[in-house]
Amino acid sequence: MSLHLLRLQPPPAVLTAWATRHGVLSPDGDYGYAFHALLRAAFGERSPKPFRYLGERQGLLAYTPQSLETLRQNAALAAPDVARALGLDELDARRFPSDWATGREVGFEVRVRPVIRATDGRERDAFLHAVESGASGDDAGGPAQRERIYLDWLTRQLAVDGAAQILDARLQAFRLTRVLRKDNGGENGKRKASGSSGPDAVFQGRLRVGAGAAFARLLARGVGRHRAFGFGMLLLRPC
Repeated sequence: MSLHLLRLQPPPAVLTAWATRHGVLSPDGDYGYAFHALLRAAFGERSPKPFRYLGERQGLLAYTPQSLETLRQNAALAAPDVARALGLDELDARRFPSDWATGREVGFEVRVRPVIRATDGRERDAFLHAVESGASGDDAGGPAQRERIYLDWLTRQLAVDGAAQILDARLQAFRLTRVLRKDNGGENGKRKASGSSGPDAVFQGRLRVGAGAAFARLLARGVGRHRAFGFGMLLLRPC
């Protein structure tokens, strides 16, 4: 399985104007749905994901199985407003490692939505679920407990199929954000935008690769839910 790392430099003013015009900018300023819509418009059903927007200076990063040549061929068909909002004229990508040796240690950063499915099918904040179920310990509700519960959640996500083991990690940033989605129904066939508030956490740390093929799949798939909306991209660095 081949994997490529895509980088785009969206002009902030143009991006914000496009998102506002199309009603896909979250009330708290999150661009997750806007990038979901833009990438889908530019690259079709195989739009790059997971992705991470790192702001004006660092731009948008994403993983994709498509080569730079294929990405540019698809981008050439994008509408002018989509191309301007994403900065497609400056599109760049490079091949990313797909063979991972068992035991290799790397640094990582990941933005995640630590939620679980409740018995009624709705998403629940993993921290609130633990507090309400009495599984969070004596200092329930404290920042340390929130970090531990989210880290336990992340550890389980990375351990699927023996992909990776966390060596150490810390909660670098946390806030509550609204994930904007569009409903299927609506007047005149138009899809209405709605948002749901939930945990938005950034972890940094080190991990050890377990099963190489499983780790490659994890990178391509992403971590947790809402991977098509800016969460779940594992950014790696030497350590």
